[in-house]
Amino acid sequence: MTRPLTFAIPKGRILEEALPLLARAGIEPEAEFHDKKSRALRFATNRPDVSIIRVRAFDVATFVAHGAAQIGIVGSDVVEEYSYSELYAPVDLDIGHCRLSVAEPAGLADEDQAAMSHVRVATKYPNLTRRYYEARGLQAECVKLNGAMELAPSLGLSRRIVDLVSSGATLKANGLVETDVIMQISARLIVNRAAYKMRSADLTPLVEAFRAAVGVKNAA
Repeated sequence: MTRPLTFAIPKGRILEEALPLLARAGIEPEAEFHDKKSRALRFATNRPDVSIIRVRAFDVATFVAHGAAQIGIVGSDVVEEYSYSELYAPVDLDIGHCRLSVAEPAGLADEDQAAMSHVRVATKYPNLTRRYYEARGLQAECVKLNGAMELAPSLGLSRRIVDLVSSGATLKANGLVETDVIMQISARLIVNRAAYKMRSADLTPLVEAFRAAVGVKNAA
């Protein structure tokens, strides 16, 4: 008997927007999934052939790339940061919109950056950050943080940050200004390439169900 598909879902900002799409694609988690007191990480669904795991957004890509989960939802920022060759992202889900940006203290933007050869940047996206600065002929020393990025410049940890920006209110509250956008971000449906070939009978209809669900959302 074929094992159920494991679907990796991210905690955090994308989750609430992803649940209606899941429902339109025919997948509804069991009641415990919605219980905020539950410590469970794996859940049954209304489909006996699909179970859900709820993990950190960055871990969704790792679970799917290594085949522990066969399908998942994650932001395009995570897909690009890891660049796993094992991942295939067939559907832009048109949710979780934000941007990955460079930000710095307001007065710093007036400095002559042409004379610089090295920058120190606080970020949880070291790969994307290095690629961004390398394209501009600069070497980036990345200080890896997983949160509270906006504190780094005021505490002397770095003079710039690279982080997700939505409204920009958090930057403003911490005396920072957005100086460049590295990439626009939206959530993607991702699948493991090997699983997509070996279990195409299971995964292809699911991918098409999400593609249709996005179409219904956009038509609404």
